[in-house]
Amino acid sequence: MTTLAALGSLALAHAGMTALALTMDRHRRQLRPAAARPGRLAGTAWRLTGWTLLALSLWLSGHAWGAPVGTVAWFGLASAASLVLILMLPYAPALAWRLGCVTGAVGLAAALAALAGA
Repeated sequence: MTTLAALGSLALAHAGMTALALTMDRHRRQLRPAAARPGRLAGTAWRLTGWTLLALSLWLSGHAWGAPVGTVAWFGLASAASLVLILMLPYAPALAWRLGCVTGAVGLAAALAALAGA
């Protein structure tokens, strides 16, 4: 269970950071160069999605390890997920976008599996 929770928390943190990166013009142009500049509503939707995924990632860590250890583990997992995104943005932005989509799906599946196992 803890391995699945760690993988799910890492995946959700990466997807959340990718969604938050889409709210900034510079990173949006890197990740989605063909996409038009989002309106205010789309930017707010990406921001809300990013923070929701990060909160779900934190919940998944806390659910697996308890609140004190889960919070510390989440900070480490979120930092690792952010580092992967930061290193991918300049060199492989299209891959970073795809990886963000895949990790979102994997993270949500892991969260559902954690709920089913609880």
